[in-house]
Amino acid sequence: MSARSTTPARARLLRPLAGLAALGTTAALALTVLAGPQPTAAPESPTSASPEGLTAALVAAAPNPVTPGDFAGYGFDQCLAPTQSAMDTWLRSSPFLSVGIYISGNSRACRNQPNLTPTWIRTQLRKGWRLLPITLGPQASCATRFPRYSDDPTINPKPGKRDLYRKARAMGRDEAVTAVAEAKRLGIVPGSTLWYDLEGYDSTNRHCRESALAFLSGWTYRLHELDYVSGVYSSAGSGIKDLDDARVSRPKAFELPDMIWVARWDGVANTSTSYIRDDGWRPGGRVKQYQGGHNETWGGVTINIDRNYLDVGNGHAAPADPHCGGVRVNFRTYPGLAAPTDTTTPPKGRVRALQCLLTEQDRYDGKINGLYKAATVKAVTAWQTARGVAATGQVTTKDWMRLHAAGNRPILKIGSTGAEVRRVQRTLNAASGSTRLKADGVYDAELADAVRAYQRRVGTKVSGIVDTRTWRRLAAART
Repeated sequence: MSARSTTPARARLLRPLAGLAALGTTAALALTVLAGPQPTAAPESPTSASPEGLTAALVAAAPNPVTPGDFAGYGFDQCLAPTQSAMDTWLRSSPFLSVGIYISGNSRACRNQPNLTPTWIRTQLRKGWRLLPITLGPQASCATRFPRYSDDPTINPKPGKRDLYRKARAMGRDEAVTAVAEAKRLGIVPGSTLWYDLEGYDSTNRHCRESALAFLSGWTYRLHELDYVSGVYSSAGSGIKDLDDARVSRPKAFELPDMIWVARWDGVANTSTSYIRDDGWRPGGRVKQYQGGHNETWGGVTINIDRNYLDVGNGHAAPADPHCGGVRVNFRTYPGLAAPTDTTTPPKGRVRALQCLLTEQDRYDGKINGLYKAATVKAVTAWQTARGVAATGQVTTKDWMRLHAAGNRPILKIGSTGAEVRRVQRTLNAASGSTRLKADGVYDAELADAVRAYQRRVGTKVSGIVDTRTWRRLAAART
């Protein structure tokens, strides 16, 4: 970064997970816990989604998740991988959930990365960070700022026989081998995207341009052989434009990357740029660096960063979140419930949701039939007693909030997806008669606005991030 066809990509992302079923139910649960997109704190009480009962050895042995996976949200990159303390502070306070890290390449400014260890990688992934591993090796032969050192050769610009730039392609393949070796050493698993940083160059210089494309083709070809996904970062006006032109006019001349990272400092947090066509690497194959190097401070910690927006994989959708064999628990409203009378009958759909949630919290073992009868009343009363609230056997708005908020309390922000996000959406729907969120499990701008509104009402820090303090207020049914 300054000074320092999506279908195949998705197939490569899924390939490393193909053997998961063979590990058995317990191992699969362990992987689900560790590979989830958000960090997890200890639950208030055991839930069916908690890792209770898993052996420590199994949890420790579970592989790291593919990165970045499915993600649509904000990220940053910095020359030097931040300390763990800085990463934790920014996880709690900043809008970012993705971080670019330089793992290899002799042309990178920060060759010495004291914080970048297998433990660092594993810790970030388990806490929910999406990592973008970057290689900054040989640069285009006409790039003005390279070589940076005596041992970082530039890309060989000689066309060779039939203008195939074989030497440049070989250099790209070699760099991919080095990057994969370092990725594996750090614990970045196959199926992850490895990014090559090709700084800006003069696209009008034919041999420089063509050798750069040949190099990137070799990089991508070898990454595919080694079961990694290929990404390329470059200037919108040079490397990215040249790749897009090749995609359209010479689709068979080069092995094109699965994803692109566009350097276009226009200050707009999206993945668009006028330098390339709208259909290229869409959907799910673009990142844009929309702001260059500058200092940002979050939680009292200042880092010099570039800002990015990512839309990769299927970042606008969350995986399915089944409950009790298919019982619906996601609604836009959660009315109070009580045993039926001569004139009122509680809605069966909401009663089934109640029975399912109580079942998942080990407070109900009856039939999930939508009937608010003695067994359900007894279960509600026992649950209320255990929670230390009025044991009426009737369900109020506050009870719905407590039911939905119970469990793990991860830090959630724009870009987060999954079951925990749905819990927040459902809890906010229960908390406010005016909030009508679709419980789709995707933390987007609409949910961030709803969280800010809730934080204002309950008197906690207004950030749009579901942090520990916000979870406490949700779980306490503060409205």
